[in-house]
Amino acid sequence: MKIKCVLIDDEPLAIKVLLNYFDNFSEFEVIGTFNNSLEGLEFINTNSVDVVFLDINMPMMTGFELISLLEKKTRIIITTAFREFAAESYDLEVLDYLVKPIPLPRFIKSIHKIEADFNLKNNIKVDNHRIEPHIFIKVDKKMVKINIDEILFIEGMKEYIKVATTDKTYITHKSLTSLTEEMPADRFMRIHKSFTIALNKVKSIEGNRIHINSYTIPIGRNYSKEVKIRILE
Repeated sequence: MKIKCVLIDDEPLAIKVLLNYFDNFSEFEVIGTFNNSLEGLEFINTNSVDVVFLDINMPMMTGFELISLLEKKTRIIITTAFREFAAESYDLEVLDYLVKPIPLPRFIKSIHKIEADFNLKNNIKVDNHRIEPHIFIKVDKKMVKINIDEILFIEGMKEYIKVATTDKTYITHKSLTSLTEEMPADRFMRIHKSFTIALNKVKSIEGNRIHINSYTIPIGRNYSKEVKIRILE
């Protein structure tokens, strides 16, 4: 059962960004996109829609006005460039509030929130043990899914990072700090200004070097004490 989505935004580029993100999630189906809030409202009221991604500032009718005219309760995800409407939106019981430009990791969190709410209200039981945690990174103009359990380490290279997995390496334009923050803190650790490693992939420690598979990775002087405590505990 796919989750049916509608996107309403008077900026075509904003809709294009969301459509590109949705290409990575086969369990979701975008059944309508609208630059006109009146047309979007009519479509929602006459079709089966699970979730609406809705801009606030639009001509003719604002997003908040559209919500007040919905004939049936529908999940709403606000998408806006303005943070100051967050309190008002939650008074309307929206499911999430995304601030433009919307980063992919933040979009993914919203997707998970929608799935959890959808499964709960439709009595769909999910076997969480079968779900493999993953991330998406942009490689050669496409979003690539990488299972977190396959990651060996992440290496910072100025404006780029290298993600080394059990069978392949990926290069993407991103900072080491931002990707490290996306990793589960109990499984990954920054050990050097240029390296974050998967703790369960460490084979051995030799002086200030860590061995993971065939790779030898340095431990930064400022990280040494904490790294050895966590790995050897």
